[in-house]
Amino acid sequence: MKNTLLASVITCIILALGAPAQAQAVAGYGAFTPLPQAGEQPDPQRDYRVIVDLTQGGPDDKPLKGLERVARLTNMLAANGVPAERRKIVVVMHGGASLASLSDAAWAARGKGETNPNSALVRALTAAGVQVRLCGQSMVANGLTEADLEPGVQVDLAALMTVIHHQQAGYALIMN
Repeated sequence: MKNTLLASVITCIILALGAPAQAQAVAGYGAFTPLPQAGEQPDPQRDYRVIVDLTQGGPDDKPLKGLERVARLTNMLAANGVPAERRKIVVVMHGGASLASLSDAAWAARGKGETNPNSALVRALTAAGVQVRLCGQSMVANGLTEADLEPGVQVDLAALMTVIHHQQAGYALIMN
């Protein structure tokens, strides 16, 4: 009886204060609510090969929702014990998402503000092992050069090639 009462009190305190902070592979981004009783939980023994195709831009004062989604996926996998070597996540940006790849200096040079709201997130994703790629065709169409990009962003010939090659290698495609 005492143990049941104590467990109930602790549960109420946790719910009142919010869930305890969880370790994040992508620190500061991609928050999620653990649901241990829900189905389809990450499997630490499985390799997660995922390519995320980002085409949608966003406001100039917030990170792209698609990049936040990649951070959430990465954090969910990590929080559930999927080791970094089993998290093979690639994000390819093109179209409206292309400018998210800019460094802060290139962002400011375009008159968009002092800081690219995506640059810290791109750095955090690459630090967590996510490959961040930019479609070379979109780079040229937007008048960008490799020198304009946030360090760690890789340029591919075309998003089409990146998606095709990764799907043929067994990566699951998530579209934005």
